[in-house]
Amino acid sequence: MKTRDIRELVQFDQDEARQATLSETEHLWTRVVCLQHNQGVGPMGDASSDAFLTVLAGEVAAQVDKSRARMRQWDSATVPAGSELTLHNASEEPSVVLLIVAPPPTGEPGAAKPQL
Repeated sequence: MKTRDIRELVQFDQDEARQATLSETEHLWTRVVCLQHNQGVGPMGDASSDAFLTVLAGEVAAQVDKSRARMRQWDSATVPAGSELTLHNASEEPSVVLLIVAPPPTGEPGAAKPQL
């Protein structure tokens, strides 16, 4: 078993949201999304992949298709396959989101995925 400290991926970029792959297998893909100021990501989605997100720090405004919610630390939500997800930082403090996707969205293994 290989372990990894998620905090190693918590880094922020002044110009844009920072996204880093935490792990990737044939069946599962995890990504850490770091947002600050007015940064956001999305819309993003995949027709055949479900996603699950958890706010690890801060607050985010999340939108899944037309449904919106303000999410705080430890809040989570499911994004069904075929839906579009958009995230924005919703506070003065930075935010960190863990995104889990199964199966991994289409694209080249190890490449930055344009979808979920």
